[in-house]
Amino acid sequence: MNAFLVKVVALYALATSAMTFATDERLNVESASGPVVGAWADESRNIRVFRGLPYAEPPLGSRRFASPEPVTSWQESRNAGTFAAACPQPDATNAFVWSRDPFETSEVCLYLNIWSRADSDTAKPVMVWFHGGAHTTGFAHARIFDGVEFAANDVVLVTVNYRLGALGFLAHPLLKEANEGHAGNWGLMDKIQALKWIQSNIDAFGGDPGNVTIFGQSAGSQSVCSLMASPMARGLFHKAIGQSAACVLPSIEKDADGLVRGQRLIDTALDGRPATLDAMRSLAAEQLVSAQQASGWDQKSRITIDGRVLPEHPSQVFAQGRQAAIPLLVGSLANEGEQLFPVNHKLTDDELVAQVSRISSTPDELLALYANERARSPGHALHALLTDRFFALDMRSWADAQTRVHDRVYLYFMNHVPPAFKLYAPSNPELLLDGGPRSAGAYHSGDLAYVFGNTRKIGLHWNEDDHALSAVMIRYWTQFARTGNPNGEGLPAWPAYDPQRQATMVFDTPLRTENGVRREKLDALQQPR
Repeated sequence: MNAFLVKVVALYALATSAMTFATDERLNVESASGPVVGAWADESRNIRVFRGLPYAEPPLGSRRFASPEPVTSWQESRNAGTFAAACPQPDATNAFVWSRDPFETSEVCLYLNIWSRADSDTAKPVMVWFHGGAHTTGFAHARIFDGVEFAANDVVLVTVNYRLGALGFLAHPLLKEANEGHAGNWGLMDKIQALKWIQSNIDAFGGDPGNVTIFGQSAGSQSVCSLMASPMARGLFHKAIGQSAACVLPSIEKDADGLVRGQRLIDTALDGRPATLDAMRSLAAEQLVSAQQASGWDQKSRITIDGRVLPEHPSQVFAQGRQAAIPLLVGSLANEGEQLFPVNHKLTDDELVAQVSRISSTPDELLALYANERARSPGHALHALLTDRFFALDMRSWADAQTRVHDRVYLYFMNHVPPAFKLYAPSNPELLLDGGPRSAGAYHSGDLAYVFGNTRKIGLHWNEDDHALSAVMIRYWTQFARTGNPNGEGLPAWPAYDPQRQATMVFDTPLRTENGVRREKLDALQQPR
């Protein structure tokens, strides 16, 4: 090879080496916890992802049933190319749209994932996602939660795994004694620890720690509501979005601290053996998951009044205006109870009146508003009434309470009917319904793919109206994260909510605003017994 060719080859090698280094460099981050190397989520749009970053020490041994401990920093570069395991949970292979493909679980599960742009020097708003699943199932890396579209809309998205079921929420007298008078809500403390990690580390990933929005759906939304009421979480976030679950209606739970249920769960798991801390911490995760179902523990609220994270019920905090005074965006869907709450087909009309009398001082007047459902059957009337009370009323009540401490409150209601498919089973999403894929109405969790901008990435039977609505919803969500106001250039105007007018954005085709969605029914449901 002559000298000229040698020089050309050398220059080419140098150039390609520099290009490779430059590409790799955009995936290298020096965080406060230690150096990490991410992966490309969408290289064409300069969007990277950092998977499976630990934010707390593994909750094993003495750390089980205890507050999370900050993760120990590391020195060697950490490969963040693979999602971590989900937290232990029961099987959910035949659960309507919430069915799941098989997946790995482990108690070593306190990890988070970050999507961010690699081509911007400006600190971006941070959105922190808490998944749903009744605080007993779910994980942060489900494909439906892919964060590429959030990053494309100029926010940094973080999705968080947190302890579930008994491992995440068990309260027991022995745990209360060992934890300075409080027990339970370990999963809420995981979220708080994740938010602390974000405060210390997110700037290295392009995020602004002074502009953090927490958001979640179902149990994740209930967590958002609870964190707004928690003194331990104060100052760790600056805006909130709640989808389809709240915490502001007064509780009728007699075992508010969860100690009775927790004792019953442990007695079931230990099967007659003496209950000690060592014995509780020696149980296999599978034994605890089984016991939480066998003992009926999972049929009551997982979040309890533990004396530390929640010293009192959130409804009291919101009623007295002591919650976080921050912008809030909340809402629900038209048919949340579909397949989520059972319809009692054996319920008689007399039994219907008796049950409604327990929640209303004027049952006849209330039931008159559900005449159509009552004509179908007493069971359908009760199902519709309880669905409205648990979802639409609770979300409206959350909005009402927040207007007393902040003027940026926004309420939505989703009427648009999505196709029903297995949301968490991407390998086999088909869900065969007798009436076709859109016969389940606007079901619980039907908003997820729209909010994440992933209608083109998961599921089946989408159409152009779905894609168009999704494009609008993700823009509202990210614009709210930027400014505390979902309105932006090119978006239909979304009026702020107030308890008198009750302006509500109705996600439908076409999009519209409406004052007081289901107002007469919700007003009647709100009347105290």
